[in-house]
Amino acid sequence: MYIMGIFVGFLFIYLVLTLICFYAVHQFPRRPIVDKPDWGLVTDTKIEALDGRKLETWQIMPEAASQGVVILAHGWGRNRDRMVNRARLFGRLNFTSVIHSARDHGNSTPKKMMNALRFAEDIEAVIKWVDKPVILYGHSAGAAGAIIAASRNQTAVRLLVLEACYHKTVPALLNLYQWINPFFGRVFGPMIIFWMNFFYRDIKQIDPSRLACQLHMPVLIVHGEADHRFPKKFAYRLYKAFRSGQARLFIGKGAGHSDSSLAEGYEDAIKSFVALWDKPNI
Repeated sequence: MYIMGIFVGFLFIYLVLTLICFYAVHQFPRRPIVDKPDWGLVTDTKIEALDGRKLETWQIMPEAASQGVVILAHGWGRNRDRMVNRARLFGRLNFTSVIHSARDHGNSTPKKMMNALRFAEDIEAVIKWVDKPVILYGHSAGAAGAIIAASRNQTAVRLLVLEACYHKTVPALLNLYQWINPFFGRVFGPMIIFWMNFFYRDIKQIDPSRLACQLHMPVLIVHGEADHRFPKKFAYRLYKAFRSGQARLFIGKGAGHSDSSLAEGYEDAIKSFVALWDKPNI
């Protein structure tokens, strides 16, 4: 009985610790950056999220006639400024850029327990606000949200760009937690994912590779060769989940998780993909 009591005590402590970790991974880190748009006509506004909260949003009109709209969604812990460098390229291509900060990020309204589904909800709010066909570009958690939003808004999303995405949620999270700390990832990671399944039901239902077969628009997958959070093998597996000919894959040589947009060949890959804007059906 004594040994059983010790075991039950340790189990209780472990469950409590992992529940605390489950909460913590939804809150940290927060690393907003500052990179203001320096081209075109910039409108700084706040639009309404699906739950009535507010999303800080930039709309950046090009100096020439706009060829269309691109919505750019940042990744976990960042803010709209993170996507300005990518938007600048679309500005040179005469596209209007719409960049928002997800809830609980930047100066958007706080929202506890953000996740890929809630990132998707914020993207859908922006799609509704734009109210016309768009190119949708997501990075990391923003890419996970983008593919969910695209699956729900297929007539609105004409082209989809997924940067630093993954193919399946559970392997991606386990790899991410081990990248943060090997002990944390191996000991606490599986139980954190258990809590996610408990509170969010089956998180495998929103695996990008599961949603890929539902999409009809052309897709560009952008990934860093040296991405250690989500290794490039994830990008190859996601690429294979799409129908033959539907997706393109660009691997940024030497790039990590967040700097594929600086890699040689990135600009050419974007320009070539955007050329499909007037002929998106595949």
